[in-house]
Amino acid sequence: MEIIAQWLDNLDDLVTALGLVTEKLRNLFLTGVFFSTSLLLQIAAIFLALRHPPLALATATMMIVFLMYRSATAPRPVLSQAG
Repeated sequence: MEIIAQWLDNLDDLVTALGLVTEKLRNLFLTGVFFSTSLLLQIAAIFLALRHPPLALATATMMIVFLMYRSATAPRPVLSQAG
């Protein structure tokens, strides 16, 4: 009977180890997707600036306005006073 408990313990260790490995692979995949998307957006922006400079300028201006609006309207954390 004790050998079955040892087998189940080993099986539990194997499943846990596989979970940790898949989590590392998932993080690596997400990092790769983020990096490749960022790189493709930068390359697309360069091509846009070379092909259609006014359109690239309009896009950049819209992004700046959006970021300024977001920073102006974002809720700010309340600082509590220690005392």
